[in-house]
Formats: sequence, structure tokens, C-alpha cells
Amino acid sequence: MTEMDAPHLAGVIGHPIAHSKSPVLHGHWLRRYGIRGYYIPMPVAAEHLAQALQALPRLGFRGVNITIPHKEAALELANAVSDRAALIGAANTLIFRSDGTIQADNTDGYGFLANLKQSAPHWRADAGPAVVLGAGGAARAVVSALLGDGAPEIVLANRTRARSDMLREHFGARVRVVEWTQVGSHMEGAATLVNTTSLGMTGKPELNVKLDRLPQTALVTDIVYAPLRTALLERAADRGNPTVDGLGMLLHQAVPGFEAWFGVRPEVDDELRAAVLEG
Repeated sequence: MTEMDAPHLAGVIGHPIAHSKSPVLHGHWLRRYGIRGYYIPMPVAAEHLAQALQALPRLGFRGVNITIPHKEAALELANAVSDRAALIGAANTLIFRSDGTIQADNTDGYGFLANLKQSAPHWRADAGPAVVLGAGGAARAVVSALLGDGAPEIVLANRTRARSDMLREHFGARVRVVEWTQVGSHMEGAATLVNTTSLGMTGKPELNVKLDRLPQTALVTDIVYAPLRTALLERAADRGNPTVDGLGMLLHQAVPGFEAWFGVRPEVDDELRAAVLEG
């Protein structure tokens, strides 16, 4: 077999990795577009990450997704970094170039915005302030995307205040930090409410925030997708708010990587959603 005949290889690295939906997602696209390739889940411990990233291009891999706990470390190991990955401070997508160098990108913010724009076409980031719950890696991507898309202000709350303050220092004056216990009283006039925490996820405690002062026109979204309809989304829908679940963010963030590795820009549609939910 010549190098030209070899199947295209990509995958996802994390620790643990068995829970990842990415192999089902990319596998669906590979079959849909008739591409001879494989997308492989790879459990890699932190102490072996650098060695793995050195070896994979030599084994024919075109790139990988990076998930917890390696997103920050992968950024440091890359030879070139996209502007959005640098701004977020983490990488979720690596592209292995033919010259052996590694290009790091972060497509989480792209996936977040693409999900909202597909699922709620009338939503606009610049319609008003966004309330963001959480201050971890996902929050960094969401805040960066919202600011870049024109949100006039981010009202940020996290259970640990110091992490919120760090994000404000990173992103600047358009981020306003409020206390976690008081966030419900800072929702007046908001156009968007985003939960980036794991609260409400299957097996985790519920997310208890008051929605009384949130305008009924505000879009409510949760990056948690297990369960697909979290208690936050149910409460928001019951009071008349438009809602968007978190599965679409996962699907859309995969698009740029798949295109870079396999040469086709894939489509996110209902057939893909169904395949990932069943997988």
C-alpha cells in the first residue's frame, strides 16, 4: 500500500475517553461521505501526552481532538496556535502538518455560536447582555465567542469567585463579575443565559438559579447534553423562554477538524443528531 492509498486517520485524546461521543459523530460523517478513514478514541495519561503527539503524525494521523484534561497542555505543545485558541487559552483541535508541525485550534466557541444560530435563527449576541454561569474552560470559549459576536456585556458568575475574576482580567471590562448566590438578581435586560457548568448533568447536583428577573425573550442554553433537556431548559421553557440544548455545540465544534483532516466540510443535521444520540 502506498502512502496515497493509506486511510485517513484522526482521533480524540483524553483521560478518560470511553464516554466520548466524537467517534460516533465522526464515524457517521465518514460513512456519509464515503471517506476511507478512521477516527479513533485514545486514552492518554498526562505524562504521556507529549510522546503521543510526537508519535501520531509518524503513524499517519492527520490530527486529533483534545479533551479533558489535556486542552491547556496541548496548546503549549503546539508549534502554531490560532488566534481563538490563544485567546481562550486551550486547544480542542490539533492539525498535523506535512512538515511535522502541529497547528492548535479551539473550535468550542465556533460550535457554541453555530448551534445557537442554527437552532434559534432570530437570536443575536448583540441584542443585550449575556449571563454566563461558570468560569472553566468551556466558559472561556463561550465568553470569547459572545464578545467576538457583539455581546455588549457578559455578566459572569461562578461558585468560586476567584475564577470569575481571572476571566474578567483576561477578557476585560465588558465582563462584569457577580456573586454566584446573587446571579438571579442580575438577569434583568439579558438577551442570553448560558450554563457552562456541569450542574444539571446526569449524576451531578441540580443547577439552582432563579429565573424570575430574566426577560421571557432571552434565549436560554445549556452546554450540558446528558440529559438533553436539563432542568434549567425545562424551567426556562415553562416560563416561555426560547431554549437550545447543548448537543448542537458538540456537533458543530467538530466541523472544522473533520474538514481539515478528511477534506470535506460536513453538514450538521437531524440525521447526525439522531445518530449521536443513539450511539
